[in-house]
Amino acid sequence: MKNWLRKLAPPRSASGASPPGGRHQRPGEADSSVSPHGQETAEHILRRLEWTAIRRLDGLLQGDFRTLMRGAGLDLADLREYQHHDDVCHIDWNVTARLQIPHVRVYTEDREMAAWFLVDLSPSVDFGSGELRKRHISTEFVAVLARMLTRHGNRVGAMLYGSGVDSVIPTRGGRRHVLHLLDSMQQPASHAEGVTRLQDLLKSAASLIKRRSTVFVVSDFISEPGWECPLGLLAQRHEVVAVRVVDPLELDLPDLGLLTIRDSEPGEQLLVDTHDAGFRKRFARIAAQREAELRESFVKAGVDALELSTDGDL
Repeated sequence: MKNWLRKLAPPRSASGASPPGGRHQRPGEADSSVSPHGQETAEHILRRLEWTAIRRLDGLLQGDFRTLMRGAGLDLADLREYQHHDDVCHIDWNVTARLQIPHVRVYTEDREMAAWFLVDLSPSVDFGSGELRKRHISTEFVAVLARMLTRHGNRVGAMLYGSGVDSVIPTRGGRRHVLHLLDSMQQPASHAEGVTRLQDLLKSAASLIKRRSTVFVVSDFISEPGWECPLGLLAQRHEVVAVRVVDPLELDLPDLGLLTIRDSEPGEQLLVDTHDAGFRKRFARIAAQREAELRESFVKAGVDALELSTDGDL
């Protein structure tokens, strides 16, 4: 799955370019591409990405869907050892008797794909050291993938997290549904005091999503500890991809002299001297340690991982 997702690399559109069918803004005319919140509208986001990415990548799904979903179907895909959550009806008794270890049959999914986006919209995703914020990257990823899926008759849904699970969008198909999903992501999220608890989103998804699906967890994974186990439990039933959104400044501090750093969630501020080489080294060491811990957590949970950065294309 990771290789399939890496094909999603739409180029950034040139500044000021208009997609086919678009028009230039007349002097004095309100900009219809900007929402009342000052953000790019869902329609404009989707139209821009349809022009720059989605149509160009449209053929990818034709051959790759069969590798994305495994479940109850007609085509035998694999045999593997029985796990405690497996349906005993899928046990292959001949193989089990021969190997003396219970094995189950895994089939290729023969129905349309259902995909869920678990999107972290907590305060930390509003950060960006350059032109783009992490929220912008998350929105573009969801827009591209959701529209590509729905163009092929598949259904997508979403759970949006601000200070808790603020919104649940049931799975449906069609372009209008993708617009509704993007518009919901553009709305100001509720931000209560305290830190992000990603485990609350994952536990809610595990109880809500009954049918086997592909689940994309789109987050910067800046969260209170405790999300690792719920992620692993979710991956036991669903195909899960951890989509991590990062900013370069979170990994390495440049020499900028005195700098005020603000924690976006508790709201605490700290004045640091980035000219201090020792401080920058300690920061880089802690960041590298966190990177290693995150990678290990994804491996233990049994999920694929994809990283998106604010300084590059999707």
